[in-house]
Amino acid sequence: MPPGPPSPHPSPHPSPHRPPRRRLSPGLHRPLLALAALLALPAGMLAAGPPAQAAAVQCGVDYRTNDWGSGFTAELTLTNRGTAPLDGWTLGFTYAGDQKLGNGWNGTWTQSGKAVTVTNAAWNGTVAAGAAVTTGAQFSYSGTNAAPASFTVDGTPCTGAHQPPVTVLTSPAPGAVYSQGDAVPLAATAAAADGATIGKVEFYSDTTLIGTDTTAPYTLGATSLPAGAHSLYATAYDSLGATGESAPVGITVAAGPALVATPAQLSVRQGATGTFGLRLSTRPSANVTVTVARTSGVSGLTASPAALTFTPANWNTAQQVTVTAAPTGTGTAVFTATAPGHTATAVTVAQLAADSTYEARFLDLYGKITNPANGYFSPEGIPYHSVETLIVEAPDQGHETTSEAYSYLVWLQAMYGKITGDWSAFNGAWDTLERYMIPTHADQATNSSYNAAKPATYAPEWDLPSQYPAALDSTVTAGADPLAAELKSAYGTDDVYGMHWIQDVDNVYGFGNGPGTCSAGPAATGPSYINTFQRGPQESVWETVPHPTCDRFAYGGRNGYLDLFTGDSSYARQWKFTNAPDADARAVQAAYWADVWAKEQGRGAQVATTVGKAAKMGDYLRYAMFDKYFKKVGDCVGPTACPAGAGKNSSHYLMSWYYAWGGAADTGAGWAWRIGSSHAHGGYQNPLAAYALSAYAPLKPKSATGAADWATSLGRQLEFYRWLQSSEGAIAGGATNSWQGRYATPPAGTPTFHGMYYDEKPVYHDPPSNQWFGFQAWSMERVAEYYQQTGDVRAGTVLDKWVTWALSRTTINPDGTYRVPSTLQWSGAPDTWNAADPGGNAGLHVTVADYTDDVGVTAAYAKTLTYYAARTGHAEAKRVAKALLDGMWTHHQDPLGLGVPETRADYSRFDDPVHVPGGWTGTMPNGDTVNSASTFASLRSFYEKDPAWPKIEAYLAGGAAPVFTYHRFWAQADVALAMGSYAELLE
Repeated sequence: MPPGPPSPHPSPHPSPHRPPRRRLSPGLHRPLLALAALLALPAGMLAAGPPAQAAAVQCGVDYRTNDWGSGFTAELTLTNRGTAPLDGWTLGFTYAGDQKLGNGWNGTWTQSGKAVTVTNAAWNGTVAAGAAVTTGAQFSYSGTNAAPASFTVDGTPCTGAHQPPVTVLTSPAPGAVYSQGDAVPLAATAAAADGATIGKVEFYSDTTLIGTDTTAPYTLGATSLPAGAHSLYATAYDSLGATGESAPVGITVAAGPALVATPAQLSVRQGATGTFGLRLSTRPSANVTVTVARTSGVSGLTASPAALTFTPANWNTAQQVTVTAAPTGTGTAVFTATAPGHTATAVTVAQLAADSTYEARFLDLYGKITNPANGYFSPEGIPYHSVETLIVEAPDQGHETTSEAYSYLVWLQAMYGKITGDWSAFNGAWDTLERYMIPTHADQATNSSYNAAKPATYAPEWDLPSQYPAALDSTVTAGADPLAAELKSAYGTDDVYGMHWIQDVDNVYGFGNGPGTCSAGPAATGPSYINTFQRGPQESVWETVPHPTCDRFAYGGRNGYLDLFTGDSSYARQWKFTNAPDADARAVQAAYWADVWAKEQGRGAQVATTVGKAAKMGDYLRYAMFDKYFKKVGDCVGPTACPAGAGKNSSHYLMSWYYAWGGAADTGAGWAWRIGSSHAHGGYQNPLAAYALSAYAPLKPKSATGAADWATSLGRQLEFYRWLQSSEGAIAGGATNSWQGRYATPPAGTPTFHGMYYDEKPVYHDPPSNQWFGFQAWSMERVAEYYQQTGDVRAGTVLDKWVTWALSRTTINPDGTYRVPSTLQWSGAPDTWNAADPGGNAGLHVTVADYTDDVGVTAAYAKTLTYYAARTGHAEAKRVAKALLDGMWTHHQDPLGLGVPETRADYSRFDDPVHVPGGWTGTMPNGDTVNSASTFASLRSFYEKDPAWPKIEAYLAGGAAPVFTYHRFWAQADVALAMGSYAELLE
């Protein structure tokens, strides 16, 4: 199971509204976010197929270890290289030394003498043709630790899977700067395995092929790169059909002669010195004098020499500038280097306390994340989901982004302000969020026609994508929206101030729905709003049909994409957006810390405007507290029998999976709609944000009842955690006010929480939404922050039990490597909630199915332990938090940040069919056909140009599951934040 989490967010949903002339309240199919590749399913759940035939087993086994001298972990990846599925498997091998089995995961492990066997678990027994499954165990040993010489599967000898070429881009250097028109010297090494030979090496800038070399040494002088940041790759092809992609290298091409500084971010401790290098980007015709001066910031930092001379001979050799920090004081200063005829460059230097190891780590990683050449940001300054483009999770391409990434950007810049005293980046991050991810008035221009007494037309949610479109049903009465009038009164506008959840930053699909535009089309550049998930809990990312937020019927079929999702007699052009509440709440959480930290520095006025905007966002975030159709919360069964809500009795006061809003694309049409969500997930709750919006004056909303609603929500969220806490300590799935999304009758005996029904896996089932440990770490970290700030015993009661469980499932090895939980499995159910006597949920249980060293999840977990230890003094929580941070820093750093290899067996699903009703036909903006024969890949032909695509082709042709090392923005930010939090609280 790959350890990396995707962005668990809702997607916007089309609402094929009736034509405006009929003046009926528009309906909306519910937003659904499937996680899919956030966690790859066990191979046996990835593809259904007929029972295994009697054909001989064909397989490959890859064996990898992590060895610390007296023990090791072994990870084995079994690839089915045959044409029929494996229906159950037993893998065997023999050691030559005294290796002793300790414990194993993802299977049942046994040892007899030197022979070791592992048999599949119940959930990973089926391995589809071409798919892979990973299992692992921990061993002790003395002496030597040689790998097994051979492996068997079901008694049949297994050959090793062919290894891809090892490819390294040796030139240019990371962070290098060149002048436009000068040749950028690309060079790569490539080594083939298993007797194969290298046929060619391709060089890419992002996803653009810029040249090929067929003979070693593999080189290319690239003279046509445009000015800007570039992420360069090399991909090698061997004679056996395998490919290997290098790690990316970020460079910058300047528009003309420029000064180049390395690094651009530097930290220096009190009383110490640090250096940065300066050089020219291109050879000058005569000597160039460069001057260096502090242009802003604290006076305790000084630089020398003040002038440097470069000649036509030494222009490309960096000369060092030494920065000296005074023995007292902290803060930042900017040193600017200038020279006639050259673009200036600046270096930001932070003066740190003398004992600030973890602050220094924060700034080191912050520098990598914010370095434009490393590829984390678009030209507009928007954070991509990942540096790498070929990644399929909730976003189905790496250069999409989510409101999650924006919220992490705000939080990252808040921590930067705390450490450096510079709050301009925090304010700038919110400005970017507001400009690009909050729909403008032009994007939602018909909100003034919204009728709060009739917020939306009902459409049921169905179990399978094949059951869609879902018919609108105007006979079901929705309740009244109690927020619209008071929000307009408070802010003087009908516009909704909340982030849309997903954006195609580079307009790869070509919908061209940028902020303030509607269907500008493939020729548009820059960010474009899109939608994805829509069709029930089984619609994973592999089964989605991407579509625009503004559907003017320019693409898709006769009715755009609307009639794929909701059934009606006719359709109107419309816009629609969906909000991911956990992302907006995280942005509020970050604003809270920014205000606290800035005021500690006496700089509160510098962030006051931004904090006020966060309070406004929190006011609108209350839409996430309401039943989807504003029906009464509690024992709500039957779409017509469940009464319409009035006032606040349609609020469950929890953070639900989404809220959404939309309306007519034609300003004269005169209709709009809004919905909440009936489904609440334990992983989405944020008691710190609820506390800030209810009790912290700078963040209290302007509306009449906003602060009171958040006060109620705070208590309800803490109760929710207690109700969902298993006997062991982990937090279970959630609850719903609408069983199956259509107010169905739940099974007899289903436990309830304030009348809502326990739902083991709210919202999405492929894979189950309750199984990712990252939801535990994300959510408990918010509880721990709240507990650290307030000491609320309700939070402490939940954390005491959760931390004890999590620590018992965490391994810190002698060499500093580690394992934390990854996939959870659940059984039983909680007791029906009784606030007076919560009980211990003796019938609700969790087990850990497998473990991970994923850096993002580990960072969030370490933050949880850090805040908990800061409040309680818990020695073991502090020790493990430090060990996890040190282990990541020691073992998983690379030029772009931190990362670990991930085996992506789920990428076998590139060929998965996408349900399109028979007879429905349309086209994507690039001409890709949408019909009943469509697959995930056929709707995304742009992937064929991706430099990593050959790895997918080889896997689909029967090769081993591909391995990727990803640099997700949220994960890198979480690691940096974990370092900063530890520095603040425990260092």
